[in-house]
Amino acid sequence: MSSDESGFYGDDSLVADLERKVETFDVEEQWQNHEALETPMKLQAKGETGSSASHLHNPYAGDQYAWQLTETVDAFLSRLPPATTEVTPGHPWIWICNPYIKRKSKSKAENQQIRGGEDEAPEEEGADLATLMAAGEERLQFASSFIDQFPKQERLSKAPVAREARKAGMDAAKDILDLAKGLRVTCGKWMLFCTYFEVNAVWEIIAKATANNELGIAAKVAPKSNVDQRTERLICVYTPDFSDKKDVTRVAERLKQLGLVKNKPLYYKPDAYTYLGIASGNPWEIRASIYDTRSLLGK
Repeated sequence: MSSDESGFYGDDSLVADLERKVETFDVEEQWQNHEALETPMKLQAKGETGSSASHLHNPYAGDQYAWQLTETVDAFLSRLPPATTEVTPGHPWIWICNPYIKRKSKSKAENQQIRGGEDEAPEEEGADLATLMAAGEERLQFASSFIDQFPKQERLSKAPVAREARKAGMDAAKDILDLAKGLRVTCGKWMLFCTYFEVNAVWEIIAKATANNELGIAAKVAPKSNVDQRTERLICVYTPDFSDKKDVTRVAERLKQLGLVKNKPLYYKPDAYTYLGIASGNPWEIRASIYDTRSLLGK
């Protein structure tokens, strides 16, 4: 080992200690210890309802299109395979929530009163979605009034007018995210697309990782639609706070470890944007996603 490398690996004593640990590491014992852990799936498989399981939560309790704590994840996946489970009125998604993280019950969530918002993640206690909607829409209207001063051809050019118009949208986006953070409307999601042929297998990986507290607060998958004939299905993996870049990156890294980040990057969108109708091609030129796996994880 060169002297330049020694500072990176540690001094001789530390290296020797690490080598001893490697030599004495018992892989079989480690797996036995892992098997002894009481994960949510194991608790439900054994039908335990004692103190070890009493701390688990499900904001979608009673929703037939969501995982229930009374069933194993395997039973849930068999009951609602997304490849063949059809969309029904009021159930455009299949859900699974992280049982270790407490969130507001779906029946009490404000987003259930907002058209299009009822399909987003379980809310944090104290989230003030009504104020976000009112103030956010007002902020976007202000940006629109500024942008609309300029003819469309000028906004599409490289002239200073175009730069000012784009800056108006960027400023509005920053204000909305700051407002969402202050009002505790902080959920966001990684968005994955897979084919009809892959969706059951991909969803199984995400569902089990979510139930075992390896990803975020919840995940959802689009079931079969008789109207939308596209072959791709959308899966969303939700994290609790879009501004917590470390946690957002952690979930992206875990998705990559699970083999779900491949050639195309995944994109991350805050729920605040969804509530306010900020999608691709919006008139304010706001980028619909705030992160992507390529920039966070590298190529």
